[in-house]
Amino acid sequence: MEKIRIRSSKVGAPVGPFVQAVKAGNLLYISGQVARGLDGNVVGKGDPAAQMRHIMENLKAIVEEAGGTLADIVKVTVFVKRIEDYPVTWEVRRQYFGDTLPSSTLVAVKELLHPDFLIEIEAVAVI
Repeated sequence: MEKIRIRSSKVGAPVGPFVQAVKAGNLLYISGQVARGLDGNVVGKGDPAAQMRHIMENLKAIVEEAGGTLADIVKVTVFVKRIEDYPVTWEVRRQYFGDTLPSSTLVAVKELLHPDFLIEIEAVAVI
């Protein structure tokens, strides 16, 4: 099966040997997205809602680059540094997904790649 790397110019370049997403058949695997702007700086430092909105915009841009929409996302895994940020992440996700909520897992973690990142989300879409 052919694997196609997906890259949206609307999303900051990954740090290190990562790709934004890989499409294999009708499945799109989106790598963990964080609140990193196009300039490489952290977006919404200290603000989980701002970081979540930025991450959701990243997911949207990547899935659209692959020919889909947010409604095509069937699974997300959400990593949070502070479990108390969970209600904020849920509310922002609901604003983006509406009635097309995907399957979801939430994991509280000790650290993410940069100390100012509060949230990271990876996703799978069927396009």
